Amino acid sequence: MASNKKKTPNLLEDNPFDPVSSATGPMTESRTVASKKAPIEESKKISGSKKKKVGFYLPVDILERFNRKFHTLKLEGLAIENKSALLEAGLCFALDDMDKNAKSRILKTFVKTGDN
Repeated sequence: MASNKKKTPNLLEDNPFDPVSSATGPMTESRTVASKKAPIEESKKISGSKKKKVGFYLPVDILERFNRKFHTLKLEGLAIENKSALLEAGLCFALDDMDKNAKSRILKTFVKTGDN
């Protein structure tokens, strides 16, 4: 009878082929330089702090715009680690703007409602 069973690959064994470099090609100098670019200063400050996953509801058009901007910046070679890093930098910028009180561009978009 059939004693010839298929041998399943051992995924944990040492493999001389790196799947990432196999898919993307060998590391070139331009890719090495791009990967060594320093991320924006704000994300450096934030990256060491403790993080917590949060959830917010956003309009679909703003989310799509954010995703397009993230991918555009990545294609332009900006060293953004991930979408969270971009969002953190944008949120810090917005909070700094709101600290300006009357001069804040963000606070001018909201109407005050009563004395709280």
